[in-house]
Amino acid sequence: MNLPDDIPHGDEPTRRRFMATAARMCLGVHVLPFLSAATAAAAGTAPAAGPKGKAKHVIYLYMNGGMSHLDTFDPKPKKKDVMGPMEVIPTKVDGIQVGQHLPKTAAMMDKITVINSMNSTQGAHEQGTYIMHTSYALRGTIKHPALGAWVLQLGGRINQDIPGFVAVDSSAEFASGGFFGAKFGAALVGNATDGLQDSKRPGDVPPEDFDRRLSLADKLNKQFHDRYANADVKAYEELYREAIRLMNSKDLAAFDIRQETEETRKLYGTGRFAQGCLLARRLVEHGVRFVEVQLGGWDTHYDNFTAIQGRCQEFDQAYAALLEDLHKRGKLQDTLVVVATEFGRTPVINTEHKMGRDHHPEAFTCLLAGGGIKGGFKYGETDASGAKVKDKLVNVQDFNATIAAALGLPWNLTIMSPSQRPFQIADKGKPIAEVFA
Repeated sequence: MNLPDDIPHGDEPTRRRFMATAARMCLGVHVLPFLSAATAAAAGTAPAAGPKGKAKHVIYLYMNGGMSHLDTFDPKPKKKDVMGPMEVIPTKVDGIQVGQHLPKTAAMMDKITVINSMNSTQGAHEQGTYIMHTSYALRGTIKHPALGAWVLQLGGRINQDIPGFVAVDSSAEFASGGFFGAKFGAALVGNATDGLQDSKRPGDVPPEDFDRRLSLADKLNKQFHDRYANADVKAYEELYREAIRLMNSKDLAAFDIRQETEETRKLYGTGRFAQGCLLARRLVEHGVRFVEVQLGGWDTHYDNFTAIQGRCQEFDQAYAALLEDLHKRGKLQDTLVVVATEFGRTPVINTEHKMGRDHHPEAFTCLLAGGGIKGGFKYGETDASGAKVKDKLVNVQDFNATIAAALGLPWNLTIMSPSQRPFQIADKGKPIAEVFA
């Protein structure tokens, strides 16, 4: 296929847009994003030995906005000035308490490790979310791969017919393949009930007509591919073939949660996050490596305690259902379920903002469950008010290294970017050995 005269051969982004438009026009389908950078090559450094879990998959539940650790998993019942109207309830595990709006999670605590000593250097939403997802600070000069992209790069796919990295109700910005290229980026799903969009043959295109268009496109593109045999073109062709393979795969049914029983759907709940968790369980059963599901609304500068009640109620039912469902199906042992957020909230209650809590990266909480992680375990501790880490500080990089180690991936293997800069999945972080069973 020859390029029009007004599209310079050297203008790579323009050429990519042209190819995407041409594919949609010829086929009546949308294709996955383009590979915009060459796949990085390993630098040859040997990874150090460390703890290893049993996980094959990750379900990464991201609490977007900064979940209050004090009102959820690091309450301070003796500090009424910190807790305000929030009450504390016991869990199934002695010595671990949670906020009053998490009763279902409290009953599942024997399957969970609570990390109460998280610490971040980033106190703004975009920067905090970026470093949690990539292990690196946000820079204008480079786009770092998300954790899911790293998992695919280091561990490969399990099921070759469907995407290995899926993000539900998430932003493409934080589910990117980064310098690995779009091949490693997430397939984005909006509402889980709608499944993966643009993955089916248009209803008004008969199968024989669709096959004819594919054959014609192959012939038209052959000259172009022969002439421009560079990495971007080859990557586009590969992604294009993956899209076609997905459309014809029986595993496309994994994205259809309507196939679940009414009983199972009620177990999770009816909200978008709940249905996203149900979709995540279906996807890991079909061999998807990494699934992210986001729940927003945790930015509680105003009216913290009312907002927390609503967020916790949706999270509590869906999270507990996910753990229970995975356990009953025998999948929790090889699925790491992560609960993460960009930072916590201040112990000081902002009375000027109707009992709000502000950003607090100095101390917050994340959770791990399944995949060879201990259950009923609490790691780290904050001070009496939850303001600072008192014992066993865990930075973002350590947390991400723990995720990698749980998957048996070389968490300290150095990969060179296309610009020949060295990177690791968790920067210089080290796994938390004590959380492994």
